[in-house]
Amino acid sequence: MNSILASAGASNVSYQLGQNSKNLQKSVQRLSSMLRINSSADDPAGLALSMKLGMSIRKTEAMMSTVSNTSSFLQVQDGVLGVADDILQRMSELAIYSKSISASSSDRAAYDEEFQDLNAQLSGMLSETFNGMNLFTDGGSTTINSTQFEATISLTGQTIGISQADLGAVTEYVELQNVLDTAAAALADTAIDNAIINLAALRATNGSEQNRVNFATDLLSVNKLNLEAANSRVVDLDYASEMLNYTKLGIIQDSNIALLAQANTRSENILRLLD
Repeated sequence: MNSILASAGASNVSYQLGQNSKNLQKSVQRLSSMLRINSSADDPAGLALSMKLGMSIRKTEAMMSTVSNTSSFLQVQDGVLGVADDILQRMSELAIYSKSISASSSDRAAYDEEFQDLNAQLSGMLSETFNGMNLFTDGGSTTINSTQFEATISLTGQTIGISQADLGAVTEYVELQNVLDTAAAALADTAIDNAIINLAALRATNGSEQNRVNFATDLLSVNKLNLEAANSRVVDLDYASEMLNYTKLGIIQDSNIALLAQANTRSENILRLLD
């Protein structure tokens, strides 16, 4: 039997309509932002995890920048060492020319003038810098002795060492040499050979450090990629799934509106019978 209490059905439909409207609004927000989590209420645990992952990503990016600067330091250093090698090779040629019995005193004077100019250029490289930091040290010995710096390359605190090469162990061999006569040229030639041996050791050290820094860059890049993927799985929206949910909520919304209209009409009809 119909009763005016049938309006309770309309109240229930109205409640369901309100709940569905909130869900529909949340779905629209997700679709517009392309994020599954738009507020802490959406997924408290997921948001906390995403914040931690985001912090790790930002730290990794900062470390990548640091390691990139470290790589640049070593590349600039190797560039200078490469020029030093060219200078020593030319100085060796001048020493050989001066040792020749066919060279006149004026020839040797000309050779020595260029030799001393190159010597000065080589010594001047000791003051080369990168971003205000000295690339080289002048240990004042004929053995390789490099000053080490450390750079952090991972979130676990792993570090690598990079060197301020002791270019003084190269320049010291040749700084007092000359090629003004045959005997001096012979001594200079031997000194240059020793300088080149030390320079080769410096470049080998530089090369090994560059390789490790490159591998460190690869490690950080992989870590960043994996962290971003993990964060994406937590916060990013499954667009296809959410579109399906949005469509379903839209259908429910339309149905609830139709049912509410019918419930209200039914109550009105009962009231007419009482008139």
